[in-house]
Amino acid sequence: MAPQRQLHLNAFIMPNGHHEAAWRHHSTDPVRARTLQHYVDIARTAERGRLDSVFLADVVGLGDNVRHNSHSGFEPLTLLSALAASTEHIGLIATASTTYNHPYTLARAFASLDHLSGGRAGWNIVTSSSAIEAGNFGIERPDHARRYERAEEFLEVVAALWDSFGDDAIVADTTSGVYADTDRIAPIDHHGEFFDVAGPLNVPRPVQGYPLLVQAGSSEAGKAYAARYAEAVFTAQQTLQDGIDFSDDLTRRLPRHGRSRDELLVLPGISPIIGSTQEEAQRLEAEINAGIVPAYGLAQLSSMLDVELTEEHLDAPLPHVEHITQGNQSRFTLVTELARREELTVRQLIERLAGGRGHRVLAGTPEQIADDLETWFTKGAADGFNIMPPTYPQSLEVFVDTVVPILQERGLFRREYTGTTLREHYGLARPQAGHIGSTSTTSTSTTSAPTSSSTSTTKEHAA
Repeated sequence: MAPQRQLHLNAFIMPNGHHEAAWRHHSTDPVRARTLQHYVDIARTAERGRLDSVFLADVVGLGDNVRHNSHSGFEPLTLLSALAASTEHIGLIATASTTYNHPYTLARAFASLDHLSGGRAGWNIVTSSSAIEAGNFGIERPDHARRYERAEEFLEVVAALWDSFGDDAIVADTTSGVYADTDRIAPIDHHGEFFDVAGPLNVPRPVQGYPLLVQAGSSEAGKAYAARYAEAVFTAQQTLQDGIDFSDDLTRRLPRHGRSRDELLVLPGISPIIGSTQEEAQRLEAEINAGIVPAYGLAQLSSMLDVELTEEHLDAPLPHVEHITQGNQSRFTLVTELARREELTVRQLIERLAGGRGHRVLAGTPEQIADDLETWFTKGAADGFNIMPPTYPQSLEVFVDTVVPILQERGLFRREYTGTTLREHYGLARPQAGHIGSTSTTSTSTTSAPTSSSTSTTKEHAA
């Protein structure tokens, strides 16, 4: 009998939690959330629960709404490098933008993290959509399509740099005095529309071949990018059918890139509010919602929808808003459809978004939460979940201590780690060199040498 397919769990770390009022809740400590020990404790809790990974989002700019919301702004790769030394098994996924980085710098940083963690690094690839970020780099915000065009070439250059150092290039032969077989190290000589990069990388090929590649956009361009490159997708759907439709959509796109469904994991976000009874869970939800600052919610919603909302709109339906072209298109669609479908006022919509920014908020008992996750998993809407605790560290501790054991008892989740790398946690193969893009070096096995041919990126745009 074939082993039962198991779901995957990632803990999405925010300083005090995912609810916008988390920093005001009695269970959190906004001051401690600026210390390394706070994040070490979170990562160790996730590892105690045998979760696949922890994940840090990133925005390279200070939002306008910091007056009413906690903020740390720690650079993810720096923080995850510290967590690598404090944990043994948990995967470490960092967000890094293709819009405001350079391929060589990022390839080197992720290769370093992968080696220093023993093969536990993952890269959440984002294209950065905010004007605030663009201003910090002295450029105008690139349009949506242009950001994804740059992201395609960016990833292919990064992969080529990882591949430029053959897996067995380091021989360290003390007898002969040969440290590296230079026949297995070669420049990439990339010349493309956005980048000119000579290479090779000055760090050996990552332990995992490539760090796990994660993507979080659900627009048409985002889904096309995910189908071509991503190995895990963090996404947001409000209904089971929407989750099934999203998963099916990605599945249909994979064959055009020579990929199969088992090469891509879909992990929708959920924010669990857990009580010993349904009534207690609802009381806890109301308790944390009481900390919402309407001005903050209005500002967040205005930014999300690219429209000016004021206190006059709070108790009225969401006004008509034009479809955005430059921001987060998938989140715009999700939020406006939620407001229309459930006939929410702006105040009610702010409350619905406060806990997960468009991701589902589940208030219930551990059994009810486990039932919901099992349903989405078995119905094909998810391969696992991006867990977004409303408060840190308490909500993650409750999830690990109450929901995870139920999933384990049902045979849906591991009781022990069986591998050492993040790819092994997710059941994904180690890619051979040349796996990504026409600009990659083209060795056909992990023991062959990279080749050094001058290349330029050939883009393949999916509809």
